[in-house]
Amino acid sequence: MAQFNRRQFLVGSSVLGALGVAGGSVISWDELHHRAATAPLSPGTGVLVLVTMYGGNDGVNTVIPYADNAYHDARPELAYRPEDVLHLDGQLGLNPAMKGFAQLWNTRNLAIVRGVGYQHPDHSHFRSMDIWQTASPDSPVQTGWIGRWLDATGDDPVRAVNVGPVLPQLALGEKYTAAALDPTTTPLPRELSTALAGLAATDPHDSPAQGFVCAGYRAEQAVTRTFSSIAPKSPAPEANPLAAQLALVGQCVKAGVPTRVYSVSLGGFDTHADERRTQQQLLGRLDEAVSAFLSDLHGHPRGRDVVVLAYSEFGRRVAANASQGTDHGTAGPVFVAGAPVKGGFYGDEPSLTDLDNGDLKTTVDFRDVYSELLHRVLATDPGPVVGAARHELGLIT
Repeated sequence: MAQFNRRQFLVGSSVLGALGVAGGSVISWDELHHRAATAPLSPGTGVLVLVTMYGGNDGVNTVIPYADNAYHDARPELAYRPEDVLHLDGQLGLNPAMKGFAQLWNTRNLAIVRGVGYQHPDHSHFRSMDIWQTASPDSPVQTGWIGRWLDATGDDPVRAVNVGPVLPQLALGEKYTAAALDPTTTPLPRELSTALAGLAATDPHDSPAQGFVCAGYRAEQAVTRTFSSIAPKSPAPEANPLAAQLALVGQCVKAGVPTRVYSVSLGGFDTHADERRTQQQLLGRLDEAVSAFLSDLHGHPRGRDVVVLAYSEFGRRVAANASQGTDHGTAGPVFVAGAPVKGGFYGDEPSLTDLDNGDLKTTVDFRDVYSELLHRVLATDPGPVVGAARHELGLIT
């Protein structure tokens, strides 16, 4: 084992980097359960699972206005025939790949919020996702909305967990960040872990900066102990990466891990060409993953506390392009699912003819959705996170 002293430890980046500790908040699946066993999440405590669909999902071919002639006129080859759509009512239906979501709709556990976006939309993937993840459409900020929730509610390092080694913007606070739960991380040898713990002990002679290094390492170790002994059984990630991520989240929820927010993701929704095949495959993965996750939790005492939010950075334009795809758009549907959800439609359906330069007009501000989830699921004041005077939609029972 490499030899090093406390001064080298306090240098931080070189020692920890050489040891494979990536950033002080990465945790391993081989190290779960200590906190779940000693300080489990109290029954009845809400858990929020955020599903990000990266790339800009085409909402028009997700929640399909199959009875609207304007839909078929705008995309004659890309549109779905009415008989192919999973009908929700006489006007709208789900993409045929979303049979599990249709079942959630039938059991009133799926809310579809229509026309979600923000004023003065940005068609850039990076800026638009930044807006959604920071909840700051008017000016760029450094903190994400979940990061600000972390800042406002305490210092427990396992309150929010992102499945994957790279933290999204939504997880970054000014004082705290979510933990990055990387299933591929190899735990440190016991001897080395013990040595590092000793070096990280509080010392009254430490400067504020040195104290920060030690506190950060101790926080990382608290996360490590929390996720210490669950051996989750999950699908092969190459088959459906989102299903694998959500299966791991399900294991955490059932074990009582004291995490309030989980973040997972699925990419590939930038469908400028050959959209129908690509998007239907991706929506099938979303449907399979979310449906299996909620089905696995159904009947479990902690499953009654879980709410899933699925969103994308923007929708697509109404008209198809020359490559049988769609280009970057604006508003789109957001899905909220789970046992506490009051199923149904929320928000007005955007017009397919009254457009803003070819784009759908926003009818629901995305921060209204966040505000209700913060209030009703996380039981916190949404004001410091998304601002005051937001309008709740009544999504959560």
